[in-house]
Amino acid sequence: MSAVVTGVGLAVPGARTAPQLTTHTAEGAEPFDPAALIGKKGLRYLDQATRLALCAARDALNAAGLMTGDARLATPPGGGAPAVAAELLVPGESVAVVVSSNFGNLDSVCEVATAIAADGGTRLLSPVYAPRLSSNVTASEIAIRFGLRGPNLMLCNGPTSGLDAVHWATVLLAAGRARHVLVVGAEPANDVVRRLTGHAHPLDGAAALVLESPAAAAGRDAPVLARLDGYVRTGSLADCLAALGGAPHAWLAPRQAPTDVLPGVPRHDLEDRWGAASGALGVLQCAAAVGHFAAGGGGPVYAVAGTDVDDAVAGLVLTAPGGAGSEDGVARA
Repeated sequence: MSAVVTGVGLAVPGARTAPQLTTHTAEGAEPFDPAALIGKKGLRYLDQATRLALCAARDALNAAGLMTGDARLATPPGGGAPAVAAELLVPGESVAVVVSSNFGNLDSVCEVATAIAADGGTRLLSPVYAPRLSSNVTASEIAIRFGLRGPNLMLCNGPTSGLDAVHWATVLLAAGRARHVLVVGAEPANDVVRRLTGHAHPLDGAAALVLESPAAAAGRDAPVLARLDGYVRTGSLADCLAALGGAPHAWLAPRQAPTDVLPGVPRHDLEDRWGAASGALGVLQCAAAVGHFAAGGGGPVYAVAGTDVDDAVAGLVLTAPGGAGSEDGVARA
């Protein structure tokens, strides 16, 4: 199924707009401060990946015209209805949430495991830790804060996770399970992630997209930023590119891709610019493709993530807003 991107949101140190993803770098950038963007309320007990995801999600929903304002705030002291600092402009049940993160709450899990090991039990653990220990905490918090009551999915699927999340969003649209899908990729940079991955400079950021069918976007006069025209998942980079077919106008490559692949095609390795992005990479790549089109670039653009070592490589074709679809018989999502 073909789907379109109607909104993008970023919470990336050093990049506030999609075109900057392929022109700027994280070097020298100030860390992203979620509280400065959406306020401190409700963030105290959340992990960093969730905080970043909330910021990117808010901006994507607003950019797509699905929401105005900041968020649905917490229930006030003494009870009563939650204060609303945002207005969702479509029915909450029409919006699904799909989030990708491999290390989102890893630091919380390790902190609790360390405390249990030191004490020999759970008696000293605060109940506030409990929600933070579930891997789907980020997807749940986004849905709660913004009142999104459609399907809610969390993917923790290794290097291809971000592109897999975009694919599952198109599946939800094709199946009629949602009219709009918010896709978020988020990863934190902390000592736990650095020790586990060996990466000195992992991404500390998030990217978000709003996807919908072309008909849904046209029905509400939403601006189309890019078109998603095909997804493949294979066991090697060579097989993935062969399935995508032809030569793109540009490609967003995985870090391990040999330099002689697709010679002459402009290549962007976002992890060189922003740090090891893991589960956020695929969503970040799609946002960068939107930036490519916004800057006047043509299509198709390939987004590819994964490694031959893992026997998992995913690829996605994006075409310009006015494009008629992919040119080379891409396997359809």
